[in-house]
Amino acid sequence: MRIAQIAPLYESVPPKLYGGTERIVSYLTEELVRQKQNVTLFASGDSVTKARLVPITEQALRLQGSRIRDPLAHHVRLLELVLREVDQFDILHFHLDHLHFPLVRRTQSVCVTTLHGRLDIPDLAPLFQEYSEMPVVSISDSQPEPLSWLNWCGTVYHGLPEDLYDFTETPGDYLAFLGRISPEKGLDRTIEIAEKTGRELKIAAKLDPADQEYFSKEIEPLLSRPFIEFVGEIGETDKGEFLGNAAALLFPIDWPEPFGLVMIEALACGTPVIAFDSGSVPEIIENGITGFVVSNIDEAASAVGRISTLSRRKCRETFEQRFSASRMASDYLDIYRWLVSRHEGDGAGMTVFRPAA
Repeated sequence: MRIAQIAPLYESVPPKLYGGTERIVSYLTEELVRQKQNVTLFASGDSVTKARLVPITEQALRLQGSRIRDPLAHHVRLLELVLREVDQFDILHFHLDHLHFPLVRRTQSVCVTTLHGRLDIPDLAPLFQEYSEMPVVSISDSQPEPLSWLNWCGTVYHGLPEDLYDFTETPGDYLAFLGRISPEKGLDRTIEIAEKTGRELKIAAKLDPADQEYFSKEIEPLLSRPFIEFVGEIGETDKGEFLGNAAALLFPIDWPEPFGLVMIEALACGTPVIAFDSGSVPEIIENGITGFVVSNIDEAASAVGRISTLSRRKCRETFEQRFSASRMASDYLDIYRWLVSRHEGDGAGMTVFRPAA
């Protein structure tokens, strides 16, 4: 199958440091190539792939800093380059939210869009009502709830290459936080949980300019506490050691998390997760098996004391069974084939496709 993967340009594919969407595009692209599909990746020029790469910018936009004044301009050009080649593909797979909808509507191409973000923002409903025919894929069963009436083609959980992270049987004693520093990610809650348990906390986190004020006022004053080690932003090569040597990952979110890639990264290392019950969390974490799903800080602190009752090997096995890149790619291939079949008129009367969990 001739497949176009169209990635955002903010990070390379895969990202040099933090970057969830572009990381998943990379894992999916490489696995599709491994499965002998004909894949073209539209992405920044510093991306690394075994697929055919169409470079849109010389470098990821975030790494260019103040030189980039209008990121939208680069994405508009991205769409132009995709549409120039539209007849060369059986399907276009977009990871750009809704930016491409007006142009794709005016082509006869088969397309699908994975929605990677939260969908409970009021601005989105009128736009998606206008483009309600667009085939879309969710990354968890909870994500579509605010826009349940969209043309959902299935839920495909994210997946990682099975050899990406090594399993760690015997970890250290510290708790880990890995993610963005922003109010919804709950770093302040994480620090309070660690303080209640008397455990060391290691924080590996990205800080976006938009969250600088929040960091300065709410988080920075807390980082001087003796049990905290602030590591800063780390890339993929450092994640395995950081997560694998942790006794547990803390994930006390305060928003409807669409997926939460770091949770399956931890499971791949054998590290259980203590997470707040919101968004995708109860779909990803099996309470009492691969971690604990809790409702407040006190419950989280209590759960830390029970981490030793969980099997780290079971965490790894669950990752291999449910969250591998090969499973993710196979699910997407099923959706691609179904959409192509429907486009050719062979799928009349078919119900919406839902890949197996």
